[in-house]
Amino acid sequence: MPGNTLRVQHCLTFATGLVECLCFAGAVFGWASLVFVLKTEGYFSSLCVNTTGVNATQVLDCSGQDEQFSLVFTIASFMNNFSSLPNGFLFDRFGTRVARLFGIFLYTMGTVMVAFAVPALSNMLFPALSLLAVGGLLFLITNMQVGNLFGSRRSTIITLYNGAFDSSSALFLIIKLLHEAGVSLRASFLFLSSCAAIHLFRTFFLLPRDSIPYPLPDHYTYGITCGQSDSPSSEQVTANGDAKVTTEETPLKKDVPVTQEKSFRECFLSRFFLWHLLWLSVMQLRHYLFIGTLNPMLQRLTAGEPSLVSQYINAFAITQMCGVFCAPWNGLIMDRHKGKPRAAGESERESDLRASVLSLFLTALQCVLFSVCASTPFLPLQYLTFILQVINRSFLYGGNAAFISVAFPSCHFGKLYGMIMALSAVFSLLQYPCFALVKALDGDPLYVNVGLTVLSLLAFIHPLSMYLHCRRLASQRNESAR
Repeated sequence: MPGNTLRVQHCLTFATGLVECLCFAGAVFGWASLVFVLKTEGYFSSLCVNTTGVNATQVLDCSGQDEQFSLVFTIASFMNNFSSLPNGFLFDRFGTRVARLFGIFLYTMGTVMVAFAVPALSNMLFPALSLLAVGGLLFLITNMQVGNLFGSRRSTIITLYNGAFDSSSALFLIIKLLHEAGVSLRASFLFLSSCAAIHLFRTFFLLPRDSIPYPLPDHYTYGITCGQSDSPSSEQVTANGDAKVTTEETPLKKDVPVTQEKSFRECFLSRFFLWHLLWLSVMQLRHYLFIGTLNPMLQRLTAGEPSLVSQYINAFAITQMCGVFCAPWNGLIMDRHKGKPRAAGESERESDLRASVLSLFLTALQCVLFSVCASTPFLPLQYLTFILQVINRSFLYGGNAAFISVAFPSCHFGKLYGMIMALSAVFSLLQYPCFALVKALDGDPLYVNVGLTVLSLLAFIHPLSMYLHCRRLASQRNESAR
């Protein structure tokens, strides 16, 4: 395949993958917008009860309804992360095509279930949102490898896709606005179901059957072209009877040094993995609790004024659309050393790790600032909270994937990414006891928010550990150079 055609194919793969992540993958995190629509439609409305308020007035208490909606999101967000483990093994073992076909099936099932759910069957939201979360994550996992096609901009591409994943939460805002304009919830989700055809086209024509290797082999091709598949599992036989590998099995460049890769077990038990897991878990818990309690928090700060709640929900959803613009900043921070001469004796991996320190530190700092603003019960300040939240979330997930790609062997990326997301998902289950604690405090989240802000400070351990590790390596190189 000529070089120009290859470049066009790479660009098409990148562009369509960006659209897929931007429009579909992380829709479940736009939950606050969808909740507004579901409340209007009367889902879980049977849990609202009349209570006696001040001056013996009758007040409709919908805390039970809010708790049920929070539980739907808790389970969906848990499944989004915990399923990363089997999804990562599925991707590493069976390749892109099988993983994507499974993801498309789950995502489409989820959209169909929401389309045909009715208030009398509100519990259908539990499996439906979980299927959307797991299917959307598979879209992200199978698209992140596209960064391998763009060598020196690998981390930037990975973080960009993660930013697009965050921005896709605006999909539910669009559904909310369409609902207000008279388009039914069923019509919107049936349209999303029909988009499975687009996902299938990308799967067969713009992505490999197996996975995209790194470093990228010379003249590497993929996808189905001219009616024939460049399958990595089949072999072409030459005239003399010798087997010849297909294009997806092209040997790596001869000038790339072969090194002994660490085993998956060694990577999993390493100090890097442990501190990175802590870094991700504490910040992710903060974000999940914020998203899951946003609607009741705004109800409290606006004294239940529906138009004002809708205004802030729309503002939050609009800021989520900016995630795709925020995430590449983190990638550029991690790729800023590419193309520059390295220190004598410094490997590319050491250089990548050194560049990641600033990214890890800035992400932890953003989270603390975001948490402080979210903890302050002042309504206009929440606009700033929304901005800090989307910046931090983009840095968090993009930086997570980029760090795993530079700190560990690429052959274990799917498994390690899945493992760290699964373990952080278990930690994120603490959000439901937090919901219960907020309810026990008469709906006042102040003390829980302060506690989570203090917990977020633990995220600074990871960048400090990486800084000390890089400084120790530099000292060893200096000593050996003498």
